[in-house]
Order: sequence, then C-alpha cells, then structure tokens
Amino acid sequence: MPPLVSLIVPILADREAIRRLLPQIRLDLRVEVIVAEAGNEPGLEALGSGRPDIKLLHTSQGRGRQMNAAAGLARGDWLLFLHADSTLPSDWLTPFEAATRSGAVGGWFRFAVDDPAWQARVIEKGVALRVRLLTLPYGDQGLFVRRRTFADMGGYKDLPLLEDVDFIRRLASHGPVVEVPCAIATSPRRWKRDGWFRRSVRNLVIIGLYYSGVSPQTLARWY
Repeated sequence: MPPLVSLIVPILADREAIRRLLPQIRLDLRVEVIVAEAGNEPGLEALGSGRPDIKLLHTSQGRGRQMNAAAGLARGDWLLFLHADSTLPSDWLTPFEAATRSGAVGGWFRFAVDDPAWQARVIEKGVALRVRLLTLPYGDQGLFVRRRTFADMGGYKDLPLLEDVDFIRRLASHGPVVEVPCAIATSPRRWKRDGWFRRSVRNLVIIGLYYSGVSPQTLARWY
C-alpha cells in the first residue's frame, strides 16, 4: 500500500539541518521521506540508518531540479516539500489528513519563526496577512500538492530563484488550495544574519519586481 504523503527535502550543504530534522519525523507507514541532496556530502547515508522510510537521492544542483527528481521517485498520493531548516509539529499528520480531504489540489501550512523575539511575531503576522490577501505562501511554509496535479503542472520550473512563488501561482490555477491549521517553524538564522526587517523588506522588493515582470534570472543576480 503506498504512503499517504511523500515528504521531500532538498538540501545543499545542509548536513547539520537535515541531521536535526530527520529524527523529528516519526516513523509512520503513511509517510515516506526523500532527501534530495545536490552537494555530494559524504556520510549522509548514515543519517537514515535503520529508517526504511528514508531515501537519499543525489541530484544535480538547483532546488527545482532536486524536488522534481525526488517527486519522480515518490509513491505518496501527496507530495510535501519541506525546507531542511524547518520543523514539522509533532501532530502534523492529523490536520494534514483533514485538510487534504477537502477536495483541494494542494496547499501549505501556517508560518512560524522558531525564535521568541518580538520581531519574529511581527513577521509571522505579516506573513499571515500576505497569505490571506494574496494567496502567496513561500516554500518555508511546506507547500504540498496531489501527485497527479504535480504531474499535470509539469512540476517545478528550473528557476534560480522564486521557484516556490511560481509554483504556488500555477497550483492555484489547477483547483482549490487550503491552509493546514498548524504551523511549520522556520529557523531564524537568515533573519538574524541579515536583520529581522531588512531581510523581510528585501524579500518584498524581490517579489514586487517579479510581479512587475523582472525575470528570476535577473533577480537571482541581484539577490
């Protein structure tokens, strides 16, 4: 019997992040995990030792390529794409199953930053507003899609940046989408490195330029 969901994690030089993530994912017959690794880091095979539900796939570099390659091996009815530095809540499967029985073709989880700082709460509220007004979650919210819909869409485009934004825009045109009412917690390291609000403003500028017609290739050079 195939699993309900294939959890796909693309990584590049993310050994420590994936080392922390995998033990958090409980062994469950409804879930398979595919790690799509593009850096040829030695020793990664040992991370899934004793876990028949975890597969390691070596691919060419590029997040879209990595996720497409993993999706080609997936057996689940649903594909859930998760960043390595994110954390799934322990009880995520129950609300996920309920949400996917709604007739939706795909969706995402709520957003949280794994940090107690007040700036993190402001960013969370801003993300919730963006998603509510624009139906525009990012990849760090755990985008998911029915496997057959993913095939109909042609998967992710091979873009150097904003492959998640392009994907969710196309996904929403294939049918209803849904938000799972529990949050995936994202590492705060990029906000702490770049500045809490500086990074968020930069992301908004990039998105605004993309919607204005600037290509992801050009934006990747600026980014």
